[in-house]
Amino acid sequence: MAKSFDVVALGELLIDFTENGSSAQGNPLLEANPGGAPCNVLAMLQKLDKRTAFIGKVGKDMFGTQLRQAALEAGICMDYLQMDETVHTTLAFVKTFPNGDRDFSFYRNPGADMMLRAEELPLNVLKDVRIFHFGTLSMTHEEVRFATRKAVTLAKNAGALISFDPNLRPPLWYSLEEAKEQIAWGLGRCDILKIADNELEFMTGETDFDKGARLLQKEYPNIRVLNVTAGADGSYSFCGEKRVFVPSFRLGGTIETTGAGDTFCACVLNYLLEHEIDKMNEARMTEMLRFANAAAYLVTTKKGAIRSMPERAEVQEILDNN
Repeated sequence: MAKSFDVVALGELLIDFTENGSSAQGNPLLEANPGGAPCNVLAMLQKLDKRTAFIGKVGKDMFGTQLRQAALEAGICMDYLQMDETVHTTLAFVKTFPNGDRDFSFYRNPGADMMLRAEELPLNVLKDVRIFHFGTLSMTHEEVRFATRKAVTLAKNAGALISFDPNLRPPLWYSLEEAKEQIAWGLGRCDILKIADNELEFMTGETDFDKGARLLQKEYPNIRVLNVTAGADGSYSFCGEKRVFVPSFRLGGTIETTGAGDTFCACVLNYLLEHEIDKMNEARMTEMLRFANAAAYLVTTKKGAIRSMPERAEVQEILDNN
């Protein structure tokens, strides 16, 4: 039976304040970019003509209104966005280093994204989606964690594929042990995993990507497609015994890496919507990673994420010429 949505994502929708030069007085100027990993993923999927919806909460304030509008402009269904009357929209301040890496400072104690409750979940939507995607920022606090777990369980029981991106942000956790426990819960429920190199080491203690990935596959046999992103080096995909590596596109012009991992994740989900997950071979895995790497590269040449997603034709041009 056909589903109404291709991908539904739950989690944070926030403002990423990124540096954009200095004022005449020498003060840093900050640009208010709409962001938040789950919506970043959906924004790229919309560029690839997929039907998406977001579940989450923002404050009923200037930034919440800005975020809702940006997501609507991206084509994402925002019918299930809640707006909190008393708690403000979460803000993230992004420090970008010369190599494009970032450091985050969050204004979120509390932030509106933490206030989503299980009774606010659109149960009909969670049963009417092909892929459900989530991360761990919606698992840092007890009540929003309960809502997230309920959403995952409902979607999974209704036959959706579950996609998980740990998206570890240490400052948001009471302890790294708690973070590890919640990531482990997600690992045990997902069919599709996107995990960054530092997160793989965090969960396995392995710096060798192959060893780390095989450890996760052994411990969590539910994971059918396991992708490891290694920043500027490229990405790896593991499906059963099959394994491929695809180097990144180093074509210059990188400004910052915000949204690159989310863009990669979206392209993987798009590929798995168009190809049967149980029929992945090395050729398809390579094709999937090349497209995802190319799209991720293009996002690094712009600031922000939701409004920086490339068109399919732009990605194809990179693939055709490199």
